[in-house]
Amino acid sequence: MISGKKIVVVMPAYNAAQTLSRTNAEVDRDVVDDIILVDDRSSDNTAEVARRLGIKTFIHLANKGYGGNQKTCYREALKLGADIVIMLHPDYQYTPKLIPSMAWLIAMGEFDCVLGSRILGTGALEGGMPLYKYVANRALTFFQNLMVGHKLSEYHTGYRAFSRQVLENLPLEANDDDFVFDNQMLAQIIFAGYRIGEITCPTRYETESSSISFRRSVVYGLGVLRTSVEFRLAKMGLRHSPIFDIPPRSERRTVEA
Repeated sequence: MISGKKIVVVMPAYNAAQTLSRTNAEVDRDVVDDIILVDDRSSDNTAEVARRLGIKTFIHLANKGYGGNQKTCYREALKLGADIVIMLHPDYQYTPKLIPSMAWLIAMGEFDCVLGSRILGTGALEGGMPLYKYVANRALTFFQNLMVGHKLSEYHTGYRAFSRQVLENLPLEANDDDFVFDNQMLAQIIFAGYRIGEITCPTRYETESSSISFRRSVVYGLGVLRTSVEFRLAKMGLRHSPIFDIPPRSERRTVEA
Protein backbone atom coordinates (compact mmCIF):
# COMPACT_ATOMS: atom_id res chain seq x y z
CA MET A 1 0.00 0.00 0.00
CA ILE A 2 0.88 3.65 -0.38
CA SER A 3 -0.72 6.11 2.06
CA GLY A 4 -3.34 3.48 2.88
CA LYS A 5 -4.23 2.95 -0.80
CA LYS A 6 -4.48 -0.61 -2.10
CA ILE A 7 -2.40 -1.06 -5.25
CA VAL A 8 -3.37 -3.72 -7.79
CA VAL A 9 -1.42 -4.47 -10.97
CA VAL A 10 -3.39 -5.94 -13.87
CA MET A 11 -1.82 -7.79 -16.78
CA PRO A 12 -3.87 -8.31 -19.96
CA ALA A 13 -2.12 -11.38 -21.36
CA TYR A 14 -1.99 -13.21 -24.65
CA ASN A 15 0.84 -15.71 -25.29
CA ALA A 16 3.09 -14.17 -22.63
CA ALA A 17 4.57 -17.36 -21.18
CA GLN A 18 8.14 -16.52 -22.25
CA THR A 19 8.24 -13.08 -20.63
CA LEU A 20 5.84 -13.28 -17.70
CA SER A 21 8.38 -14.51 -15.14
CA ARG A 22 10.81 -11.65 -15.90
CA THR A 23 8.02 -9.10 -15.73
CA ASN A 24 6.65 -10.46 -12.46
CA ALA A 25 10.12 -10.59 -10.86
CA GLU A 26 10.51 -6.80 -11.18
CA VAL A 27 7.18 -5.91 -9.56
CA ASP A 28 7.84 -4.34 -6.16
CA ARG A 29 5.66 -6.36 -3.80
CA ASP A 30 6.39 -3.93 -0.98
CA VAL A 31 4.17 -1.50 -2.89
CA VAL A 32 1.85 -3.78 -4.88
CA ASP A 33 -0.82 -5.62 -2.90
CA ASP A 34 -2.15 -7.91 -5.64
CA ILE A 35 -1.45 -8.89 -9.23
CA ILE A 36 -4.19 -10.02 -11.60
CA LEU A 37 -3.57 -11.66 -14.96
CA VAL A 38 -6.33 -12.21 -17.50
CA ASP A 39 -5.43 -14.75 -20.14
CA ASP A 40 -7.26 -14.10 -23.41
CA ARG A 41 -7.27 -17.74 -24.52
CA SER A 42 -3.54 -17.95 -25.23
CA SER A 43 -2.20 -20.81 -27.31
CA ASP A 44 0.76 -21.22 -24.96
CA ASN A 45 0.91 -21.95 -21.21
CA THR A 46 0.60 -18.35 -19.99
CA ALA A 47 -2.07 -19.23 -17.42
CA GLU A 48 -0.04 -22.15 -16.07
CA VAL A 49 3.03 -19.94 -15.61
CA ALA A 50 0.94 -17.23 -13.93
CA ARG A 51 -0.55 -19.64 -11.42
CA ARG A 52 2.87 -21.10 -10.67
CA LEU A 53 4.05 -17.57 -9.86
CA GLY A 54 1.17 -17.08 -7.45
CA ILE A 55 -0.65 -14.55 -9.64
CA LYS A 56 -4.46 -14.37 -9.46
CA THR A 57 -5.38 -15.73 -12.89
CA PHE A 58 -8.57 -15.45 -14.91
CA ILE A 59 -9.06 -17.19 -18.25
CA HIS A 60 -11.33 -16.18 -21.11
CA LEU A 61 -12.89 -19.26 -22.68
CA ALA A 62 -13.01 -17.35 -25.97
CA ASN A 63 -10.67 -14.62 -27.20
CA LYS A 64 -12.26 -11.26 -26.36
CA GLY A 65 -9.57 -8.97 -27.78
CA TYR A 66 -7.19 -6.55 -26.10
CA GLY A 67 -9.94 -4.17 -25.03
CA GLY A 68 -12.20 -6.98 -23.86
CA ASN A 69 -9.30 -8.30 -21.80
CA GLN A 70 -8.83 -4.95 -20.08
CA LYS A 71 -12.52 -4.75 -19.21
CA THR A 72 -12.17 -8.00 -17.29
CA CYS A 73 -8.93 -6.76 -15.67
CA TYR A 74 -10.54 -3.63 -14.29
CA ARG A 75 -13.71 -5.38 -13.12
CA GLU A 76 -11.71 -7.93 -11.15
CA ALA A 77 -9.37 -5.28 -9.70
CA LEU A 78 -12.31 -3.25 -8.42
CA LYS A 79 -13.81 -6.40 -6.88
CA LEU A 80 -10.56 -6.82 -4.95
CA GLY A 81 -11.01 -3.35 -3.49
CA ALA A 82 -8.24 -1.65 -5.48
CA ASP A 83 -7.77 2.07 -4.89
CA ILE A 84 -5.12 2.37 -7.63
CA VAL A 85 -4.90 0.06 -10.64
CA ILE A 86 -1.83 -0.14 -12.83
CA MET A 87 -1.96 -1.86 -16.21
CA LEU A 88 1.32 -3.55 -17.04
CA HIS A 89 1.86 -5.62 -20.17
CA PRO A 90 3.40 -8.99 -19.28
CA ASP A 91 5.58 -9.00 -22.42
CA TYR A 92 8.39 -7.08 -20.63
CA GLN A 93 8.16 -4.14 -23.03
CA TYR A 94 7.54 -1.72 -20.13
CA THR A 95 9.68 -1.81 -17.00
CA PRO A 96 7.74 -2.67 -13.82
CA LYS A 97 10.25 -0.54 -11.87
CA LEU A 98 8.14 2.55 -12.56
CA ILE A 99 5.12 1.17 -10.70
CA PRO A 100 5.95 2.85 -7.33
CA SER A 101 6.42 6.26 -8.97
CA MET A 102 3.19 6.00 -10.94
CA ALA A 103 1.25 4.84 -7.90
CA TRP A 104 2.64 7.59 -5.66
CA LEU A 105 1.49 10.33 -8.04
CA ILE A 106 -2.07 9.08 -7.73
CA ALA A 107 -1.95 8.17 -4.05
CA MET A 108 -0.76 11.68 -3.17
CA GLY A 109 -3.70 13.18 -5.04
CA GLU A 110 -1.66 14.85 -7.78
CA PHE A 111 -3.24 12.97 -10.71
CA ASP A 112 -6.15 10.66 -11.48
CA CYS A 113 -4.28 8.87 -14.26
CA VAL A 114 -0.55 8.48 -14.90
CA LEU A 115 1.02 7.34 -18.18
CA GLY A 116 4.41 5.81 -18.79
CA SER A 117 5.41 7.69 -21.94
CA ARG A 118 7.93 6.26 -24.41
CA ILE A 119 8.10 9.58 -26.23
CA LEU A 120 9.20 11.82 -23.36
CA GLY A 121 12.98 11.89 -23.64
CA THR A 122 14.90 10.63 -26.65
CA GLY A 123 15.02 6.84 -26.29
CA ALA A 124 12.05 5.60 -28.34
CA LEU A 125 13.93 4.80 -31.54
CA GLU A 126 17.06 3.76 -29.65
CA GLY A 127 14.94 1.32 -27.67
CA GLY A 128 13.82 -0.40 -30.84
CA MET A 129 10.52 1.27 -31.72
CA PRO A 130 10.04 0.76 -35.48
CA LEU A 131 10.38 4.00 -37.41
CA TYR A 132 6.92 3.78 -38.98
CA LYS A 133 5.35 3.32 -35.54
CA TYR A 134 7.28 6.29 -34.16
CA VAL A 135 6.18 8.53 -37.03
CA ALA A 136 2.57 7.34 -36.76
CA ASN A 137 2.66 7.86 -33.00
CA ARG A 138 3.82 11.45 -33.34
CA ALA A 139 1.36 12.28 -36.14
CA LEU A 140 -1.67 10.76 -34.39
CA THR A 141 -0.73 12.39 -31.10
CA PHE A 142 -0.39 15.82 -32.76
CA PHE A 143 -3.81 15.44 -34.39
CA GLN A 144 -5.49 14.22 -31.23
CA ASN A 145 -4.04 16.97 -29.08
CA LEU A 146 -5.54 19.48 -31.48
CA MET A 147 -8.93 17.77 -31.51
CA VAL A 148 -9.33 17.21 -27.78
CA GLY A 149 -7.60 20.39 -26.62
CA HIS A 150 -5.05 18.61 -24.46
CA LYS A 151 -1.28 18.18 -24.53
CA LEU A 152 0.09 14.68 -24.05
CA SER A 153 3.39 13.38 -25.38
CA GLU A 154 1.62 10.23 -26.59
CA TYR A 155 -1.80 8.60 -26.45
CA HIS A 156 -0.59 5.12 -27.37
CA THR A 157 1.37 3.80 -24.43
CA GLY A 158 0.10 0.62 -22.81
CA TYR A 159 1.55 1.51 -19.40
CA ARG A 160 -1.10 3.26 -17.34
CA ALA A 161 -2.20 3.85 -13.75
CA PHE A 162 -5.73 4.83 -12.71
CA SER A 163 -7.51 5.85 -9.56
CA ARG A 164 -10.54 3.84 -8.53
CA GLN A 165 -12.79 6.82 -9.25
CA VAL A 166 -11.71 6.88 -12.89
CA LEU A 167 -12.50 3.21 -13.43
CA GLU A 168 -15.84 3.41 -11.63
CA ASN A 169 -17.12 6.46 -13.52
CA LEU A 170 -16.10 5.82 -17.11
CA PRO A 171 -18.45 3.81 -19.39
CA LEU A 172 -15.70 1.35 -20.28
CA GLU A 173 -18.12 -1.33 -21.42
CA ALA A 174 -19.15 0.97 -24.28
CA ASN A 175 -15.60 0.96 -25.64
CA ASP A 176 -14.29 -1.23 -28.43
CA ASP A 177 -12.90 -4.68 -27.61
CA ASP A 178 -9.88 -4.22 -29.87
CA PHE A 179 -6.74 -2.08 -29.55
CA VAL A 180 -8.51 1.27 -29.93
CA PHE A 181 -9.92 0.67 -26.43
CA ASP A 182 -6.77 2.30 -25.03
CA ASN A 183 -7.32 5.47 -27.02
CA GLN A 184 -11.02 5.67 -26.26
CA MET A 185 -10.25 5.37 -22.56
CA LEU A 186 -7.81 8.28 -22.60
CA ALA A 187 -10.29 10.37 -24.56
CA GLN A 188 -12.93 9.58 -21.93
CA ILE A 189 -10.57 10.61 -19.12
CA ILE A 190 -9.92 13.96 -20.80
CA PHE A 191 -13.61 14.43 -21.59
CA ALA A 192 -14.47 13.85 -17.92
CA GLY A 193 -11.90 16.40 -16.77
CA TYR A 194 -9.66 14.00 -14.87
CA ARG A 195 -6.02 14.98 -14.38
CA ILE A 196 -3.39 13.08 -16.39
CA GLY A 197 0.31 12.96 -15.57
CA GLU A 198 3.16 11.46 -17.60
CA ILE A 199 6.55 10.06 -16.65
CA THR A 200 9.37 8.98 -18.92
CA CYS A 201 9.36 5.26 -19.65
CA PRO A 202 12.30 3.49 -21.34
CA THR A 203 11.41 1.88 -24.66
CA ARG A 204 12.22 -1.79 -24.94
CA TYR A 205 11.30 -3.76 -28.05
CA GLU A 206 12.55 -7.35 -27.94
CA THR A 207 11.88 -10.49 -29.95
CA GLU A 208 9.36 -11.71 -27.37
CA SER A 209 7.58 -8.36 -27.08
CA SER A 210 4.07 -8.28 -28.48
CA SER A 211 3.42 -6.11 -31.50
CA ILE A 212 0.43 -5.72 -33.79
CA SER A 213 0.75 -6.12 -37.55
CA PHE A 214 0.93 -3.24 -40.01
CA ARG A 215 -2.66 -3.89 -41.11
CA ARG A 216 -3.98 -3.80 -37.56
CA SER A 217 -1.89 -0.70 -36.91
CA VAL A 218 -3.73 1.01 -39.77
CA VAL A 219 -7.07 -0.07 -38.33
CA TYR A 220 -5.99 1.29 -34.95
CA GLY A 221 -4.91 4.60 -36.50
CA LEU A 222 -8.29 5.02 -38.19
CA GLY A 223 -9.94 4.25 -34.86
CA VAL A 224 -7.89 7.01 -33.21
CA LEU A 225 -9.03 9.50 -35.84
CA ARG A 226 -12.64 8.44 -35.35
CA THR A 227 -12.38 8.74 -31.56
CA SER A 228 -10.90 12.24 -31.87
CA VAL A 229 -13.72 13.41 -34.13
CA GLU A 230 -16.36 11.84 -31.87
CA PHE A 231 -14.79 13.63 -28.90
CA ARG A 232 -14.96 17.01 -30.61
CA LEU A 233 -18.56 16.54 -31.79
CA ALA A 234 -19.64 15.37 -28.32
CA LYS A 235 -17.94 18.36 -26.66
CA MET A 236 -19.71 20.71 -29.05
CA GLY A 237 -23.04 19.01 -28.36
CA LEU A 238 -23.46 18.09 -32.01
CA ARG A 239 -23.53 14.32 -31.60
CA HIS A 240 -24.21 11.89 -28.78
CA SER A 241 -21.66 9.12 -28.36
CA PRO A 242 -22.10 6.26 -25.84
CA ILE A 243 -18.40 6.28 -24.97
CA PHE A 244 -18.70 9.89 -23.78
CA ASP A 245 -21.88 9.31 -21.79
CA ILE A 246 -20.13 10.26 -18.54
CA PRO A 247 -22.04 11.49 -15.47
CA PRO A 248 -21.39 15.06 -14.29
CA ARG A 249 -19.04 15.49 -11.34
CA SER A 250 -21.91 15.85 -8.87
CA GLU A 251 -23.24 12.39 -9.79
CA ARG A 252 -19.98 10.46 -9.93
CA ARG A 253 -18.96 7.79 -7.46
CA THR A 254 -16.29 8.79 -5.00
CA VAL A 255 -14.14 6.79 -2.63
CA GLU A 256 -14.77 7.41 1.04
CA ALA A 257 -11.80 8.75 2.96
